[in-house]
Amino acid sequence: MLAWFKKSRRLWIVLLPYLLWIGVLFVIPHIKLFGLSFIDYRSGDITLKNYAKFFQSSLYRSVFLRTAMYSIITTMLTLAIAFPTAFIITKILGAKMKALLLLSIVLPYWISELIRTFAWMVLLRETGVISYLLQAVGITTHNIEFLYRNSTIVVGLVYTSMLFMIIPIMNSLDSLDDSLIEASYDLGGNFWSTMREVIIPHSAPGIMVGSIMVFMLNLGNYVTVTLLGGKNSLWFTENIYNQFIVRFNQNQGAAFGVILLTFSVLVVWITLKITKQDMSGAM
Repeated sequence: MLAWFKKSRRLWIVLLPYLLWIGVLFVIPHIKLFGLSFIDYRSGDITLKNYAKFFQSSLYRSVFLRTAMYSIITTMLTLAIAFPTAFIITKILGAKMKALLLLSIVLPYWISELIRTFAWMVLLRETGVISYLLQAVGITTHNIEFLYRNSTIVVGLVYTSMLFMIIPIMNSLDSLDDSLIEASYDLGGNFWSTMREVIIPHSAPGIMVGSIMVFMLNLGNYVTVTLLGGKNSLWFTENIYNQFIVRFNQNQGAAFGVILLTFSVLVVWITLKITKQDMSGAM
């Protein structure tokens, strides 16, 4: 009994910094946010008006649906690019090329998201690099503004979240024995049947983890969307920002934040239930 108590005490000592980190930076702020969302901005009374405002406003609802739709689209595009990239890195390239390509993917993420977004602005603005190159090769004779478009927002979000899709898929594919792929070919399978029956099912946990991470990052993104999309980007996080910072209505902003958080959790839970996946296989 004494030995068990000593072992348990050591475990709690090890876990204490992690629990404090989670509690101070995640649990307590979310409890505070949840409480603020039920308080009236003017009277201080407990109310549901902050939530009712969202459901009564067609503008807020349309912005929310737009945000959800584009978050799903960018997640699918990120997966379409990340999966073949992860497969090439883990199963095709040699050790040196694997390390080089992986470094080229990871290296940009050593720089802050703000700086990387500014780099995209330099490339895509009306007097930017891409516009200049198009004129230099004779494709156009005037400057073209690529910023402040829906497609530009999608490109920025895909680039910003790519690493968070590639790494979980790579972790899953690394555990796939190459002999299983060879056995599939020996039994008469081709590339597509092997991909469908062996590779994708094995990497499904990594795909699920990456998709969840990318979806939630895109859903809550503010910097990339605002800089590349401008004032008319119509992203729901801008509504939250405006309520907190511009209008000083923390209660309404808290309600919007709870709605966004609840939606993201529901989407993740429903997706896991439908696909019958858990995230342990990619950890």
